[in-house]
Amino acid sequence: MARKRKGREISGWLVVDKPAGMTSTAVVNKVKWALQAQKAGHAGTLDPEATGVLAVALGEATKTVPYITDALKAYTFCVRLGQATNTDDTEGEVIAESDRRPTDEDIKALLGSFVGDVMQVPPKYSAVKIDGQRAYKLAREGEEFEVAARPLWVEELLLVDRPDADHAVLEMTCGKGGYVRSVARDLGEKLGCFGHVAWLRRVWSGPFEAENGLSIEDIDKLAHTPELEAHVRPLEEGLADVPMVTATPEGAARLRNGNPGMVIAQGIEYGDECWAAIDGKAVAVGRYKAGELHPSRVFNQ
Repeated sequence: MARKRKGREISGWLVVDKPAGMTSTAVVNKVKWALQAQKAGHAGTLDPEATGVLAVALGEATKTVPYITDALKAYTFCVRLGQATNTDDTEGEVIAESDRRPTDEDIKALLGSFVGDVMQVPPKYSAVKIDGQRAYKLAREGEEFEVAARPLWVEELLLVDRPDADHAVLEMTCGKGGYVRSVARDLGEKLGCFGHVAWLRRVWSGPFEAENGLSIEDIDKLAHTPELEAHVRPLEEGLADVPMVTATPEGAARLRNGNPGMVIAQGIEYGDECWAAIDGKAVAVGRYKAGELHPSRVFNQ
């Protein structure tokens, strides 16, 4: 007999405004404890020193995490010009320096080369795997290795502030798998002055915004209370970028059992991925084929 999970069956999203100095996993554990939830996970890791939106999925909402992970995200970050570090942020050691300082026009002239379909090399201190091992582990052990470039979609990259000659504040909107530290590093190299990330904030991720997130202090204060649970947002918000169809009552019953079910669809093409709802509640995600949804994920709400 399978062991019953400890905790409450609660499903939905809690949006957190992550503070600096805390890992994404620690935030998830804090939320899970505060809501006494059986199951929780996050949609997209933030570096420990980064701040901003971390969307924590609870219960059945964990099945929608891939849709938030794949969604566009926006970052505001500051590049420290004139220095390269081995981690591409302030946590590492300075490995190169330059007295050269670019003008605003120099920076703006290069930003276009970072937009669109680009190939980006992740930092050596990152969680990408090299021959089955995390790159950061190999880097800490002093191993010599190369990280392969990966495709990335960058929607927009703008210079928004120049506090002084040593710093430039940028805003980037990108798809899945983008490393802001790589942008800072590569921009500094192209400018001939080196660069690394001084600070980083994720402003929004898919439908979730940092300004609407709870602080860790809020979560601590409201832990184990109905007031905290009132901040849990519907599972369906994780499907904001996926088209919706309406399940018939008979179709919903079939879908809940993992079988194709009849749905009412408008503007949906054969083979499109969509999610079926009945009375506003998600029943399943799958592919639309000839009046039926063929489920790939079923929600037990």
